Amino acid sequence: MDVVKIVEVGPRDGLQNETRPIGVDIKLGLIERLAAAGLAHIEAASFVSPRWVPQMAGSDELMRRLPRAAGIHYSALTPNLKGLEAALAAGCKEVAVFGAASETFSQRNINCSIAESLQRFGAVAEHAQAHGMRVRGYVSCVLGCPYEGDVEPAQVAALARQMLDMGCHEVALGDTIGKGNPRTTRALLDACLRNILPAQLAGHFHDTFGMAIANISSALELGLRTFDSSVAGLGGCPYAPGASGNVPTEDVVYLMEGLGFPTGIDMKLLLDAGDYINAQLGRTPTSRVRQALRADCAAAG
Repeated sequence: MDVVKIVEVGPRDGLQNETRPIGVDIKLGLIERLAAAGLAHIEAASFVSPRWVPQMAGSDELMRRLPRAAGIHYSALTPNLKGLEAALAAGCKEVAVFGAASETFSQRNINCSIAESLQRFGAVAEHAQAHGMRVRGYVSCVLGCPYEGDVEPAQVAALARQMLDMGCHEVALGDTIGKGNPRTTRALLDACLRNILPAQLAGHFHDTFGMAIANISSALELGLRTFDSSVAGLGGCPYAPGASGNVPTEDVVYLMEGLGFPTGIDMKLLLDAGDYINAQLGRTPTSRVRQALRADCAAAG
């Protein structure tokens, strides 16, 4: 049976839209718990201006304080060369660039057109690779845009191909508003897989309409083996009104283990990490697996 890779995006994508301040110590506490649970790929920070995303302040300090252990890979979002230089100074080994399949969303999110974003990302990727850094690409709004509606799969496929050609080792396809379903997910991947290998793509599904797990299952059937998720379902996009969080990592791990895909993740420790950050944020857990397993423990006790 193939092994799946789960990319934990809670510390960055999950926390970026929280309203209450989140200090570096809290973020570090979360990441330490996620690493202890067995998460080997963790998106830890974002080198963007705190003026635009206040919750990502202190990313340089956080990256320097992260626990370094064999087999654990940390990454950070770097939208431009200035962010990349900051990431380099903080010791990052992998960075990510974030594009959009919608012109309006691109303007709202990173203040430039899709074509301009590709030029910017190309410079970031070239500079990063010159310093031995891996680069991951993101394409948002792949199954719908909050401003433009439906997005053509061919448009997403072309953008993902361009990101791979500029040097991204992998491109995550993001259903930013959680509008996708298994049918549209299959149509999207059918278009992408015509000239992209499944190993070069990752699924990044938000759970706004409760379709994330179903979409992941469809993507698994088509050969994808890398998926982004967020502990306790943290997340939401500040530029996508009404979009709920990423699919909970707990739910993805339960799905994968149930299907026979080993993850190497300790569910109990993962639940503890989710409880920790929910307590810090005063949030109610959204993971259905967490609710069910904690209820079973309470009943047994």
